Amino acid sequence: MNKHLQLVREFHEKFGITQPEYPETAHLSDMDVVMRQALLMECGSETFKAIAVGDLAKILAGLVDLAYNSLAAIACRGDDVIATSSKWRQDGSVLSVVRVLSERINGCTSGETVHYSALYGMCEQLARGFINADFDKAFQMVHDNLMAQTGKGGAQNYELRIERETLPEAPDLSDALYE
Repeated sequence: MNKHLQLVREFHEKFGITQPEYPETAHLSDMDVVMRQALLMECGSETFKAIAVGDLAKILAGLVDLAYNSLAAIACRGDDVIATSSKWRQDGSVLSVVRVLSERINGCTSGETVHYSALYGMCEQLARGFINADFDKAFQMVHDNLMAQTGKGGAQNYELRIERETLPEAPDLSDALYE
């Protein structure tokens, strides 16, 4: 199992978020897909705002949050990360980064593991190649920050589930940048 997915599953266990035991799988309901899409779009928006102002630490935080949320969907399906092609046109343009992230986020409306895996892989590649950061260290820092939070317990209402699964503001990830 993917090492980052294991951390997300640990987070779900602590906070009472329903997930099948690996390798059992479950289908995400339409409302689960919509809820996950709302979370991904919120993280995407924060990432794009950070790109607009050129704040590398916040861009990294946004990419890690997107990756964490895409892995959360995979965990809720009971699947493992699927290796996908994570190619993007590295032309030095931030527009190509925004475009590829938007396309990957949009692809997740399928609710399928392959699309969540593609978004996760793209976030990892952009963290390493676009902003030159230690993705593993940043992911671990975000995870540690999440695990330090107080548990909110399980809820079936989507409004409460969105609140429960919305990641708090990421810690300062400047230490994960290679500059």
